[in-house]
Amino acid sequence: PVHKKDIRLIFTGFPQVALVTTHSASNGVTDSAASGTALATGSKANNGYIGVDANGEEVYSIAHKAKEKGLAVGIATTVPINHATPGAFYAHQPSRNNYPQIAREMLTADYHFYAGGDPICSDSERAQLYKDSEAQGYAIARGYADYKGKSNAAKMMLYQKSVATQIPYTIDRTADDLTLAQITEAGIDFLSKKSKKGFFFMVEGGKIDYASHDDDAATMMHEVMDFNAAIEVAYEFYKQHPNETLIIVTADHETGGIVLGFKGSYTLNLKALSGQKVSEDRLEEILIAASKEKQLSWDETASLLKENMGLWNEAQLSDEQSKSLKKLYELYASAEKQESREQALIRIANQAKYLVSHSAAVSWASGNHSGTFVPLFAIGKGADKFNGVIDNTDIPKMIKRIAKY
Repeated sequence: PVHKKDIRLIFTGFPQVALVTTHSASNGVTDSAASGTALATGSKANNGYIGVDANGEEVYSIAHKAKEKGLAVGIATTVPINHATPGAFYAHQPSRNNYPQIAREMLTADYHFYAGGDPICSDSERAQLYKDSEAQGYAIARGYADYKGKSNAAKMMLYQKSVATQIPYTIDRTADDLTLAQITEAGIDFLSKKSKKGFFFMVEGGKIDYASHDDDAATMMHEVMDFNAAIEVAYEFYKQHPNETLIIVTADHETGGIVLGFKGSYTLNLKALSGQKVSEDRLEEILIAASKEKQLSWDETASLLKENMGLWNEAQLSDEQSKSLKKLYELYASAEKQESREQALIRIANQAKYLVSHSAAVSWASGNHSGTFVPLFAIGKGADKFNGVIDNTDIPKMIKRIAKY
């Protein structure tokens, strides 16, 4: 679906649009901790800070304010639930890398609904966290069907069927994996029953960022489509409650410096992305697994690239580009150690991903964040307040005024 002309992202049709600046207190290019803190609390923070301002003082999020006012509160993502952006809405740490401490603060915040990847921490820390969570009244649901069976619980944590710190990329998912739309549907269902005063729900399509760090265009676009499907769920709720619902869609920062266009040409060929069936990460796994059975020939390697990435089909390659892949294959074939062979296969997967982007005429500036504006789209009660050029710290302040927290 990534190249069909009749698909429009639902949020791009929202009536209010703004541009948002994202710099942190310490740099013109923010990280997710500082930008998450700004979006959550309205305070600028240094890169790496979670829920503390540039002076290291604790600052509290709009989600915390909503809970104080008696609303139900939910935090959801497709990455670890104690990652920087979700963590900024409930935790206060001088370092985003304090993962066990951030996870424990879910219980301190005591929000009604958490969903996403299992927290990053040791197995023993995670087991204790879940034991304490259940003692505090949380049901721990494993998958969407399990959520439905436990949806009458007082509080909820929703994760994958088995422990996993990330929900797989959309392009790699199986029928058993959670989708962001399912998480959004579960969250709205759960939260809407918990308070007559309404609810606040932060939903992050966190793996858009991951795919953009990898400069993986097809994987990123599938993540955006998954994000869009979640917004469609929220929009259906909005249509039933238009006078009391505000939906805001934005980003904490841009990643990768993606450009639709390539030097020397004014054409796009996004159809080339449709041949890619797996993420770069999954392609690495496929190549390494196949090579453990036997040494792959060039024809076998090329066949796997054709099948999984659409190379030489949807993504056409020049003779030079094909030679660049074969040179990497020769490094694999001549390597004596398994570790060296695997590194060569990883390089092949990386090159294959870039060749798909090149064929699509998509280019990348980097594998990191940029300091550019990000868009904001809004619809519903108070949406008209969001227009022009604003700062990310303005967003929670506006929400606070509109909602009268």
